[in-house]
Amino acid sequence: MRTRTNGRGRRLRPVAAATTAALLALTVVGCSSDDSADDGTVELTIATFNEFGYEELIKEWNADNPDIQVKQKKVGTWDDAKENLFTKLASGSGLSDIEAIEGDAMPAILAESDAFVDLTDPELEGRWLDWKAEAATNADGQMIGYGTDAGPEGICYRADLFKKAGMPTDRAEVAKRWKTWDDYFADGKEFISKVKGTAWYDSSQGTAQAMLNQVENPFEQDDNTIDVENPELAEVWKAVTGNVDLSTRLSQWGDDWVASFQNDGFATMACPGWMLGVVSGNAEGVEGWDFADVFPGGGGNWGGSFLTVPAQSDHPEEAKEFAAWITAPEQQVRAFEAIGAFPSQVDALDAPEVLEASNEFFNDAPVGEILSNRAEAITVQPYKGPKYSDILQAFQAAVTRVDDGSTSADKSWQTFLADVERLG
Repeated sequence: MRTRTNGRGRRLRPVAAATTAALLALTVVGCSSDDSADDGTVELTIATFNEFGYEELIKEWNADNPDIQVKQKKVGTWDDAKENLFTKLASGSGLSDIEAIEGDAMPAILAESDAFVDLTDPELEGRWLDWKAEAATNADGQMIGYGTDAGPEGICYRADLFKKAGMPTDRAEVAKRWKTWDDYFADGKEFISKVKGTAWYDSSQGTAQAMLNQVENPFEQDDNTIDVENPELAEVWKAVTGNVDLSTRLSQWGDDWVASFQNDGFATMACPGWMLGVVSGNAEGVEGWDFADVFPGGGGNWGGSFLTVPAQSDHPEEAKEFAAWITAPEQQVRAFEAIGAFPSQVDALDAPEVLEASNEFFNDAPVGEILSNRAEAITVQPYKGPKYSDILQAFQAAVTRVDDGSTSADKSWQTFLADVERLG
């Protein structure tokens, strides 16, 4: 276990994350044509989604590198970015020089390695945690993506609403309560019986994802054989669809979900580090949020992305140079300070700026120490084959059908099986 200091260091700045609707107003514009100014300046674009904490870093790069200027293109969610990505991959043109990829989609990207630049660089060997590097390396040993953040998970909660329910509010006491998911659901039932009109957690989709992150082979076996009729997945399905009364029944990332942060819509949610900025942005002005050093069932990693350079880029070397710079440990520490995106780079994990960080919005919670503890608690990395992202989308759609009452759990499961069969 790493040695930690007891002092409080820098505070993470609450980030006013734009709402989904506002972010969707931004479109990812392809820039793989020859983007060079008349004076020889190379102009690069980087396409991202949600929040990466790159705004100030890009400004710094541009100030220090007048010959290579970078512009960020951002959309609200990975689903929107994915649609653009695969459409333009198929057409053979239109992608940005650097494309951010959500971690669950990397297996599908590795299957299309020829469409991306090999980013392998001996000087960067050992930069990333082993599992992060392996997730972006193809069967030929080529590194196709540079890892950005990791997603160790704790639980964000509304201490003021806990007090209203007569439940403990201190984060150390809260952390003792949820050794298992059954413990968590039991507290939820107690909570909704005492606080009317407020759900226990933000969405069934988010809770399903959190539980899936602890399943070794949720959808595919190690040989990529699709297997969705396994007992572990059935357990997640039963738990989530059997506890819809604990959920807001809202689609995560939708406008109503965003609004629920402002109207006491729910009391808890699974929070990887990158989610802290989303919460503080959506819940701006709302007091009572805290962050507990606990995750039901042990540990879990949700998300964590990669930067790739499509072969379409007219400036692959410059794009590779920038991608290597912005994923360096020093820059990842600063992205953590900006939005709470926990680094996946080995040398960043022990940085004082990470370990000593607190977050004023979350009642001065020592988020750096908590996320470091949560990272050490991770014992399972779900296997993700080429179909993982598509099957996950079908699974979440099945959860949503039960959530919104449009169909029964049994019928929705049968529809899910049929959807997966078509994917196969």
